[in-house]
Amino acid sequence: MKAVVFHAVEDIRLDDVPDPRIEEPSDAVVRLTASAICDTDLHFVPGTMAGMKEGTILGH
Repeated sequence: MKAVVFHAVEDIRLDDVPDPRIEEPSDAVVRLTASAICDTDLHFVPGTMAGMKEGTILGH
């Protein structure tokens, strides 16, 4: 599946990532028809929020 992924400051990409899977009994996999990043996610692009790890998937 496609996802917006943080790689580094000012390096956000649309990547192919593994499909989600059920790992716990309380998990669910849902089909999305649209998604977007939010204003909070935009703070990670220029590095104004610390603590981001490479490979973090953005949006909800």
